[in-house]
Amino acid sequence: MAQAIYINGEYFSREDAKISVYDHGLLYGDGVFEGMRIYADKVFALEDHLVRLYESARAIALNIPIDIDAMREAVNTTVAKNGLKEGYIRLVVTRGGNQLGLDPFRCDDPQVIIIVDSISLYPEKYYTEGLDLVTASTIRNHPAALSPRIKSLNYLNNIMAKIEAIRAGCVEAVMLNHKGEVAECTGDNIFIVRRGRLLTPPIHAGILEGITRNTVIELARKEGIEVAEETLTRHDLFVADECFLTGSAAEVIPAVKLDGRLIADGKVGPITKRLNEVFKKHVRDDRAHLS
Repeated sequence: MAQAIYINGEYFSREDAKISVYDHGLLYGDGVFEGMRIYADKVFALEDHLVRLYESARAIALNIPIDIDAMREAVNTTVAKNGLKEGYIRLVVTRGGNQLGLDPFRCDDPQVIIIVDSISLYPEKYYTEGLDLVTASTIRNHPAALSPRIKSLNYLNNIMAKIEAIRAGCVEAVMLNHKGEVAECTGDNIFIVRRGRLLTPPIHAGILEGITRNTVIELARKEGIEVAEETLTRHDLFVADECFLTGSAAEVIPAVKLDGRLIADGKVGPITKRLNEVFKKHVRDDRAHLS
């Protein structure tokens, strides 16, 4: 089946899917997006993703040209047209625009784009053997400058940290906030296990409130695992018993080394394995799909 990309209510092939070179999304990273997963022919946590999309848009004074009900229908229809039972969705809303200049109020044609495709963020071996991490010198954007809770198209901060990771021979980097505390990774939230407790940085550490993150917290508590959102430092990661990352694209992936140091024995831990199994079962449960 040929790929069908949604742009403002119409469908285009990959080759023909185009927007203006004057679009603020291209010129200034001015827009918002969501990344979502398709499991067993259904969009996981669609409602949560759409609520976050519209909240991000409101936070940057971007008026999405269709309401949330129409967006929900557009996402589901685009998934159906592409025929993927397992896959990834990139939903993008740009500011639009037809001339140069920063003024966002001169843009009156926001673009809604829905891409449905397959994705493999990390090679399969990392899910069984674990990732090596490096601490990036690029810190997370100061939350007073740009709220990390806005999932904007401007990912240069994360990309600079990603470059550091790749040059260090890793695929992922830990990003600290302006206080030197652990915030998140370049594309994922981070968790550690310490003495049987599951710990993750709080929202005020300057992180994106990840939907997979919130799902894992909920599942862990149902499994009887104590969960706390606590300020973490590199020291906490160095002495952790286990470590893993979460994200819509990454799902749940273990990390076994940081800055050349093994985390515990350098093997995937039992709580990480358990939560990964529970998560995989959960996302294919009809009750998990709000669509």
